[in-house]
Amino acid sequence: MVVQQYRDGGGARAVRALAVAGVIAVTAGCFGGDGESGASDGSGRRSVVADRPLDLLGQAADILVEAGGAETRTSMETAAGGTRVTIRAQGAYDFRRQMGRLKVVLPEDAAGADGHRSITELLAPGALYMKNRGAGVPDDKWVRVDTTTLKDGNLLTGGVTDPMAAAELLRGAADVTYAGKSELAGVTVRHYRGVADLGRAARAASPQSRGALAAAAKGFSKDAVPFDAYLDEEGRLRKVRHRFTFSADSRAPEVSVVSTLLLYGFGLPVTVTLPDEDSLYTGEIRQG
Repeated sequence: MVVQQYRDGGGARAVRALAVAGVIAVTAGCFGGDGESGASDGSGRRSVVADRPLDLLGQAADILVEAGGAETRTSMETAAGGTRVTIRAQGAYDFRRQMGRLKVVLPEDAAGADGHRSITELLAPGALYMKNRGAGVPDDKWVRVDTTTLKDGNLLTGGVTDPMAAAELLRGAADVTYAGKSELAGVTVRHYRGVADLGRAARAASPQSRGALAAAAKGFSKDAVPFDAYLDEEGRLRKVRHRFTFSADSRAPEVSVVSTLLLYGFGLPVTVTLPDEDSLYTGEIRQG
């Protein structure tokens, strides 16, 4: 049983607890085009120039499924009370199976003496597995969390926004504007700004993602999630930044968290083996 004992005296501590504890108790507009027209380039690759931004963003998750696996880097940042906390992760994700493996690095002082020890996380539909969890969990055991029971749907809990969930959120996009072309790691990308609605995204999401996003739609203090998305010439999501707002309870102040996902190395074979039942920790998890 996972015991949740969330206590918060400030936003920075909230996000530290979020990553260290592994479980946090958080409770159609106008669409501009880029002014270009286009057609197939004859290579057989997807051409996105002529599409409307809303269509592109709504298809982003499906295009990632076509791409298969990818390498990923993430960051999750908040600032409160003059303190900025950033949690970083790196790994790989299989969009077809909706499974990934990441190493999450906690910020200095986020977990006391173990502040720089990385946490291994396995992402799967409806589940989050964590190793090196700390707080009395044996080193050889995994903690499993049912993400459909989390009030944030695992958009924040593990210190990483599940890459598929980040893409599925764009299905709820509205008020989208085109912000121009730029270059990202040597790749030409198109930048779109907008606001995603959690409820709309949950209803349009794939069956594997729907439960977690529906939980987030109920649990977040605001359904509106502002975002910046960067798509390459083939419509693949290369970068997305979401700004989430939540409150631990009705008495706590709202906290804003900026979650950024980078994707590259598309086509990478990704192997994720989930732990068996004997490898799971079933005892009480202590939280500081």
